[in-house]
Amino acid sequence: MIDRDAIEAMIPHKGAMCLWDAVTDWDGRRIRLRGRSHRDPDNPLRRGGRLNAVHLCEYGAQAMAVHGGVLGVAGGGSAKAGVLVALRDVRLCVAWIDDLPGDLVCEAELLADSPTSQQYAFRILHDDGIIAEGRAAVMLQG
Repeated sequence: MIDRDAIEAMIPHKGAMCLWDAVTDWDGRRIRLRGRSHRDPDNPLRRGGRLNAVHLCEYGAQAMAVHGGVLGVAGGGSAKAGVLVALRDVRLCVAWIDDLPGDLVCEAELLADSPTSQQYAFRILHDDGIIAEGRAAVMLQG
């Protein structure tokens, strides 16, 4: 298992903006993460004390970044920096996530990979039920 400190060392998101606590499984195409930051009253994505489900897209994007970091470290280097450029086919099954009592789990799968871009599918689960899913594209820098 890869813990939060290792995750923060691999991605640009630090402190409260690092949304995931652990990588529980990964390979060259997929990653699975667990987190509880949605219950944190100091989560920086909250507005008016609430955390809207649309922010699950950021959870999915961070899962992509963590996967890139894990692959980079495993290959003896680091991940390329990237910019999220598109979200597609996003489906949100809840309105709010701050009141969900259990941990969130994200499963992300690398669908397309090139030297300049990547595309992933992601789904976020709570209590084994899907609460969000979609696809995201990132343009890689450097």
